[in-house]
Amino acid sequence: MESANVVNDYNNQDSNVHNTEWVPLSLTLVEYPKGDILGKILAVISLAPFGIGSGFIALILFRRDLHTITFFLGTLCSEFVNHCLKHLICEKRPLRREDVYVEYGMPSSHAQFVWFFATYIIYFVVIRLHHMNNNTIIENVSKFFILSSSLLLAIVVCISRVYLQYHTVWQVLCGALVGIIFATFWFALTYLVFTPLFPQVVSWRISEMLLLRDTTLIPNVLWFEYTNTRQEVRARSRKLVSMKSQ
Repeated sequence: MESANVVNDYNNQDSNVHNTEWVPLSLTLVEYPKGDILGKILAVISLAPFGIGSGFIALILFRRDLHTITFFLGTLCSEFVNHCLKHLICEKRPLRREDVYVEYGMPSSHAQFVWFFATYIIYFVVIRLHHMNNNTIIENVSKFFILSSSLLLAIVVCISRVYLQYHTVWQVLCGALVGIIFATFWFALTYLVFTPLFPQVVSWRISEMLLLRDTTLIPNVLWFEYTNTRQEVRARSRKLVSMKSQ
């Protein structure tokens, strides 16, 4: 009798497993035509927003810079705007993707994300970094590389969404346009409203506990950190040598 109950329980569990409806996590699901090398490359590139998001989190955890945090909040707000627009417009994805994706396709969230990111980076380099007086060849080349790579990434991601038939051309163009407009708004808001408040924010007790900092007035943060770290290492090295000599 007991063995029969065990068998029945097992059969019931097996039946529940077979009856369970499994759905893909569309956020990370990327398909490409089998044997299509270009499609595979574009599928990998289309995951760029997730890499950028991971980079934001890493920078925030290790640098605690208010401008980086504000930039990241802008990307979250942009995604919220995209979500609202999708459910307001309610335009479906291309026919081939309707069975895989239950969410709407207008505007493209990938296109909006990458163009928000690229546009904000362009504004930051052109407007915020204009006061760097050194203008060395290395700095100019690095600025050009940042601008060109940001634009190239945004363009390729948009191409991948159309090539892999996740969006129509119109959905991608609308997503790019919304991303550019929102990035312009967010950069202006950050530059004119948030940035003047950063010195006050870093003086708060909670900011000190979280080690938040404002590097707005430092033209070249990388060079600043490098020189200060080198000076500190040399000072500590001399102090260690003097202690050993005693």
